[in-house]
Amino acid sequence: MLEIETPHGLARVDLHCVPEGRAGLLLGHGAGGGIAAPDLVAAAQSARRAGVHVALVEQPYRVAGRRAPAPAKQLDTAWLAVVEYLGAGVLEGLPLVFGGRSSGARVACRTSDEGGAAAVLCLAFPVHPPGKPEKDRLPELAGVDVPILVVQGERDPFGQPAPAPHRDVVLLPGDHSLKGDLDGLSRAVGEWLERILRPIT
Repeated sequence: MLEIETPHGLARVDLHCVPEGRAGLLLGHGAGGGIAAPDLVAAAQSARRAGVHVALVEQPYRVAGRRAPAPAKQLDTAWLAVVEYLGAGVLEGLPLVFGGRSSGARVACRTSDEGGAAAVLCLAFPVHPPGKPEKDRLPELAGVDVPILVVQGERDPFGQPAPAPHRDVVLLPGDHSLKGDLDGLSRAVGEWLERILRPIT
């Protein structure tokens, strides 16, 4: 487990390298959860099978033992500090895919341009808070200019985004946890990584 100093405290990275990895996938956790969430684990395993190094990133507020998430700007700044550290080290010279579940997916979208992401993977992107469709977060998805995959539960109370240019959406049985079809999630992630990495690796 790596510990990386960020402007907002220590972040932790659980790094899973593969022989001759062709890219790096950084995955962030949800607001109240951690990097052991079943969908993150399934996505990480699928990425490693596709020949991709995986870094599961634990935000400083979680490392410090807090449950309530830090403000968005702090999350983004800490994430970019981790990206910079890994990009200058173990993942140097490799295309980087940003990703995460729920809040972590939002961070990946918001930082994709500044961090130089080659693609973005969103697991259970929270389109809006449950029961509050007027609080729309779709602009964060729409602001991503690189290929993006959204894997969403069909019964997710946080909503479902629609496909768009550069944006693939895969709906799976289940809710926001995405535990209902982990095999389907693994398949979707693996096939998408193969497709988007082929022209750039």
